[in-house]
Amino acid sequence: MSVPGSAEWRNTEASRLIAFGRAAALPGGGFGWLDGHGQVDQAQPRPLYLSARMIHVFALAYLAGDASARPLADSGLVSLVSGYADEANGGWYASEDFAGRVTDTTKDNYAHAHTLLAASTAIAAGLTGAEAVFAATAAAINRHFWSDAEGRARESWDAGFTETEPYRGANSNMHSVEAYLAAGDATGDRVWRDRALSIATHLIDDHARQNAWRVPEHYDEHWRPRPDYNDDRRADQFRPYGTTPGHSFEWARLLLDLEAALSAPPPPVAPQGPATPRTPAASQAPAWLLEAATGLFDAAVADAENRDGHPGLLYTVDQAQQPVITARLHWVACEAVLAADALHRRTGEDRFATAATRWWADIDTYFIDRHDGGWRHELTPEMTPAAGTWSGKPDLYHAYQALLFPSLPLTPAAAVALAKP
Repeated sequence: MSVPGSAEWRNTEASRLIAFGRAAALPGGGFGWLDGHGQVDQAQPRPLYLSARMIHVFALAYLAGDASARPLADSGLVSLVSGYADEANGGWYASEDFAGRVTDTTKDNYAHAHTLLAASTAIAAGLTGAEAVFAATAAAINRHFWSDAEGRARESWDAGFTETEPYRGANSNMHSVEAYLAAGDATGDRVWRDRALSIATHLIDDHARQNAWRVPEHYDEHWRPRPDYNDDRRADQFRPYGTTPGHSFEWARLLLDLEAALSAPPPPVAPQGPATPRTPAASQAPAWLLEAATGLFDAAVADAENRDGHPGLLYTVDQAQQPVITARLHWVACEAVLAADALHRRTGEDRFATAATRWWADIDTYFIDRHDGGWRHELTPEMTPAAGTWSGKPDLYHAYQALLFPSLPLTPAAAVALAKP
């Protein structure tokens, strides 16, 4: 049997994960929410971010050599246009139900960032309709979400883009960094990289540095931290109370991706033309990016591992770094191994490889469900299945990226790297 985390092991598990995820495809197009047994749960919503993630994953699988994954990604793109697009106001609705009825008309940055990522991956994969989805998403981001004055993205709007939420979030901006790097590589438009650097500078080199390399997650509309936000909803899926070590791992990886992207030659101009004005001059990768990635990683390890006598990495801590939600979430383990892998490749330090080996073993032992398929999304501190935060196994995104990215360079984005001859 191959060693957990090795290339052979990851390839085997990636194939198994894609096979499991095929059950999410609906006869009428698009994707449903998979339950713990790998069946579509008709009672669950079909959020935009999840549809976008599935498109992204299946397009990556196609680029990685699975030709049967392309029709699934194509179906997802069609379902975006037919089900989530707001023809009157632009942008994409946040969610629909199993029957395809829009149930949440909010326009939120988190979902638009994932849609931009999916469209960027689809462009690299040569999928039909990818350019149109990218253009529609970029237009909404340029007009409503990105703020030059703030140097970051706004959080959400009502359906008509007339009223914006008086909240700013690090989580949606973190995913904007990921999506903007992918967009820059897919289109050749340098402005996306510049925006990613702007977000990282404000949230990490400023706020996280001042907070001992813990990322303040919640802010008001003037970007003042709100440490008590969601004190009454501590286990929120997207805006949990306190700080989230898993996000620090994710940020660490993205900072190294950003460093590599800024150090690389400008991407070639894509033939479909730019979505935004071009800024062709190459940026300089700031020296603080590696320092910050290392600081975030070390703080996350200190906060999340070996805090309660059980294996794995806990979900959240409070402002004093005391545990709040001690559940073990699969995405935290995924981002931890990716951060450790990226830091090991960047620095050569063995301690990062040792950490990755430790967490891959946890993933292999506890998170991968070899009976029902897929990865368990949530475990108790005793590493038994739980559902306090997540229901079922709807998300392939974190797990598939964890299995794929260690075989790819830090830049360009995964889809562009896979598409290169």
